[in-house]
Amino acid sequence: MVYAMQRTLLYPGAGGFTPPPAVAPWGSRVSIATSDGETLAALYQSPANAKATFLYLHGNGDDIAAYGFLADALGARGYGMLAVAFRGYPGSTGSPTEAGLLEDGVAAFDWLKTTHPGTPVAILGRSLGSGVGVHVAAERDVFAMVLVSPYASILAAAGSHYPYLPVAPLIKDSFRSDLWIGQVSAPKLFLHGELDDVIPASSGRALFDLASEPKKFVLMSGRGHNDVWSAQLVDEVVGFADAVKGRER
Repeated sequence: MVYAMQRTLLYPGAGGFTPPPAVAPWGSRVSIATSDGETLAALYQSPANAKATFLYLHGNGDDIAAYGFLADALGARGYGMLAVAFRGYPGSTGSPTEAGLLEDGVAAFDWLKTTHPGTPVAILGRSLGSGVGVHVAAERDVFAMVLVSPYASILAAAGSHYPYLPVAPLIKDSFRSDLWIGQVSAPKLFLHGELDDVIPASSGRALFDLASEPKKFVLMSGRGHNDVWSAQLVDEVVGFADAVKGRER
């Protein structure tokens, strides 16, 4: 039963195509075409003063419409944000798979670089989206990479949640961030809730240990998985991006 339902468990926010709202909840609504024929809904807010745009890659139960607070917080510091809904999530066509989501991340990055050439692109991946983010950063030249509640692999995460099942030969979507992280040369920031019981901080730390310098790990005191967002987290993200920009000069 778990084998048959694994994609329902892994992608709970996907429920078949639903049209996007008539009015964008924040930013501007854009559509992104993938190389395999899907159309992704996305929301875009431009940066100011030649600062970077964050490509936000969401968690498995997320809706990008709810992330106006993050776009506002980044925008107040001059940073832009593009949030893309993975295939099968609200507003996007298709059904989620690992291969599909990896394509979605690359397509969103390429859309930014094509439509806004010269703008630095930073990855901001959360939970499920952290694995997509690591893959994009391994495939493309990113300004920086920020991972919130990341995992070493879905394979390892599933094994910790279902220790009584033969996970390795059965799992379809393993998201091997542990195999991709070594290819990411950009500066990296890892943020993890101290009390996270969905993806334990030890998993994020394991991925951090595999990453090359420059890198930074921040443990968010008193925070879990779904309450990890805070003013402190945004300050960490912005301070990190500002430091990367300063180092480039």
